[in-house]
Amino acid sequence: MTSDTSAATPTALERLDDRGRHIVFTGARTVNSFSDQPVTDEELKDIYELVKWTPTAANVQPLRVLFVRTPEGKERLLKHMADGNRDKTEGAPVTAVLAYDTRFHEHVPTVFPINPGMADALEANEDMRHGMGNFSAAIGVGAFILATRAAGLAAGPMAGFDKEALDADFFADGRWKSLLVVNIGHPGAEGAWFDRLPRLEIEDAVSFA
Repeated sequence: MTSDTSAATPTALERLDDRGRHIVFTGARTVNSFSDQPVTDEELKDIYELVKWTPTAANVQPLRVLFVRTPEGKERLLKHMADGNRDKTEGAPVTAVLAYDTRFHEHVPTVFPINPGMADALEANEDMRHGMGNFSAAIGVGAFILATRAAGLAAGPMAGFDKEALDADFFADGRWKSLLVVNIGHPGAEGAWFDRLPRLEIEDAVSFA
């Protein structure tokens, strides 16, 4: 009698085809102007449904997302954007504020059930908690940009904003801390892209040991 080991047998990973690589990486660009085409709730949910699979330390998933899309929300947000980012933020159908949840460890029993007691260890060790949380949230920020592209939308990430003022306005309880602002939509007909800037060649960035 033989046992079925198929569940434990590794399978070959599939390579993303050239079209997929073009959409997510080689052909993707930071967008600076957007069309009037709306972004639906389903499209925004699609982004999160990809982002949630991002690898994080002990699966803690500390990234949080605030989608700003109402006129009232945009008016509040624009006050905190740097001058050079204000017009393109105003023109974007949706702007995502990506944030780090400083109390992410409260979800440990759900997301890391093999060691629910880790929540207490993180509660007791603030340095470890914030080190783990900030690092894992930063990974999620990068994944969010790629997920936006994979969902068929354009992303315009920006770090130019008044972080403390934005947090005081939108996250007054202090639990979420903003990391990056990302404009989301469909590219405008004119001025959507800047010229592509050079990338380092592999010999300048990669070594082998």
